[in-house]
Amino acid sequence: MAISLREERALLGDAFDLVMQSHHPTVATLPRDELRALATRLRDGHARARDPLREGRRARRGKREARAASSAEAGGLARRKQVYAAAPKRVNSRFEALDHERRRAEHRAALKAALERRRAMRATHPVGGFAGNDGMRSKMNRKGARGTHAARIGSVSQQNKRAQARRDG
Repeated sequence: MAISLREERALLGDAFDLVMQSHHPTVATLPRDELRALATRLRDGHARARDPLREGRRARRGKREARAASSAEAGGLARRKQVYAAAPKRVNSRFEALDHERRRAEHRAALKAALERRRAMRATHPVGGFAGNDGMRSKMNRKGARGTHAARIGSVSQQNKRAQARRDG
């Protein structure tokens, strides 16, 4: 569930200024170095809110002193931890946006360089082939020679002789 700015201010008190830097208009204006420092401070704040909650759970299970359990529940520490957990997510998404812009600029520069290299290349034209004044050229028959098989040439003429002899009688 989202936490409003009013709730964040009420939960954090003086530390609200740190979390406020992670919200939209401010986080977009921060340079990369300040974003990195902000992310570190937010992670530290999250750890400070997380550790007492963890100790309270251990105390309720009987693995820690009982006084830790009562102090962890006081002051909405769980809600504070949620605020500190949401803030680094916003900062990380800003890091991703910056990285995306950087990669996009690099890719665009590489494409422009490739286009310039292509335009700088000398144009190559294919060979024209046969000239028109040489006339037509015969193509080689790829199917192989056709006609009567050499062994049948004599037998056909012999068949004709016999047929003629039968007619003459």
